[in-house]
Amino acid sequence: MRNEGLGSWPARRARKTPHRTALIHHGTTYTYADLHDRTTRLAHVLRAQGVRRGDRVAYLGPNHPSYLETLFAAGTLGAVFVPLNTRLSTAELAYQIRDSGAKTLLHTGGGDQAKELSVPVTIEAEGGRYEELLATAPADPVDEAVGGDDLCLIMYTSGTTGRPKGAMLTHANLTWNAINVLVDHDLIADEVALVSAPLFHTAGLNMLTLPVLLKGGTCVLVGAFDPEATFDLVRRHGITFMFGVPTMFDLLTRQPAWPTADLSSLRILTCGGAPVPPPLIAAYQERGLTFLQGYGMTEAAPGTLFLDAEHAVSKAGSAGVPHFFSDVQVVGPDLTPVDTGETGEVVVRGPHVMPGYWGLPAETEAAFSDGWFRTGDAARVDADGYVTIVDRFKDMIISGGENIYPAEIEAALLAHPDVAECAVIGVPDEKWGEVPRAIVVPRTGAAPPPESLLASLSGQLAKYKIPKSLILAPELPRTASGKLIKSRLRATYGTAPTLDEQDSSQR
Repeated sequence: MRNEGLGSWPARRARKTPHRTALIHHGTTYTYADLHDRTTRLAHVLRAQGVRRGDRVAYLGPNHPSYLETLFAAGTLGAVFVPLNTRLSTAELAYQIRDSGAKTLLHTGGGDQAKELSVPVTIEAEGGRYEELLATAPADPVDEAVGGDDLCLIMYTSGTTGRPKGAMLTHANLTWNAINVLVDHDLIADEVALVSAPLFHTAGLNMLTLPVLLKGGTCVLVGAFDPEATFDLVRRHGITFMFGVPTMFDLLTRQPAWPTADLSSLRILTCGGAPVPPPLIAAYQERGLTFLQGYGMTEAAPGTLFLDAEHAVSKAGSAGVPHFFSDVQVVGPDLTPVDTGETGEVVVRGPHVMPGYWGLPAETEAAFSDGWFRTGDAARVDADGYVTIVDRFKDMIISGGENIYPAEIEAALLAHPDVAECAVIGVPDEKWGEVPRAIVVPRTGAAPPPESLLASLSGQLAKYKIPKSLILAPELPRTASGKLIKSRLRATYGTAPTLDEQDSSQR
């Protein structure tokens, strides 16, 4: 087999465990032999449509078997997979299509939007027509020579500022990331993963689905996260492995079924995107479950730091230590490691780190220094080597010469029972140059006075870190992938009334 990339995974799995279940979707079961056969046939379909080595193949749609079939089929041909975020506007999707140069688009649902994108070759990847295409395509093996350093996919970053950039991830990047997950999560062949996080995001694909398929486990694909339905899925399929962001896990605890739901099959809960609040950790511990937390980024495919279950409580708030095949340092401006407890920038290198951004050589050069990828994230390392992410450097507030990291204040506010979401920005101040301002979304049914929320921070934070003003808001602006857009927050609230100037309707 000349293909050493992801495109060969279905064939390699089919020769080892052909009859084991690979995918379950809406009651339909696909064995590894099925996945190999369907992937091979789709590769022939794409080749007949003119797809060749290096060509970009885009996919638009929620979690569906055809997403993975397209990823593997593109890899079989040496083509490049471009996953598209279903939450983006047509204009945003069109930009990514143009930027990547994709001439082929497969999609499920959203047919009207797919037509608006004006891609030369468009294939509806579900339903009778799709199944007919596969059934009539050849099943002969395709053995294109594909190496680890060949480009596998282009995954666009969220773009909280400016245009999103396409992170180029090679077959080796994705394979080494999957190996890191296998090692650090201790996955087994009997794993049954619930894939409700979107596959077009790096965590749902690379930290959950691909490692499970590499190991020979089963992935239960659902189109979207539904907290009420999750309990039934866990019970019915014997789910052992779940991934989600803290909000998803928090929503589960708020369901009426939470106290009595059968969660006995669950073995691994991984959480990313933000630190898991201690009250949420405690809620799951009461059910005998512990979170595995981590830190990563699309550019690192994405796993970088990992906090195991043994240290989930003793190192709560930390992102852990580097994955097995990952190197991480926290460095100062001169790019040398900072002392224990000092704040510096996280840099990472390893076989899972991308070679660069698609079509952006200058941005690629700026992102690397002596082989290390510069994340732009501020962090501290404790005496045991555990890394705590402090904030983005660009979000740091300098007040009277003191460095203030909004994430520290946000974490303290989120511990308040009346706070659902919050963000902290810097606003101009005549005396100190800049001071923190908090924007808070109250929990449903709550109406906390801003002054009481600020008072709750006394004793938790140094006085200079406590926001000088707090504004209640109905929601926070986010990208389609859920990342907070602080530039929009600053534009909206950077000159908004201070706490003292708010009228009673805002209190």
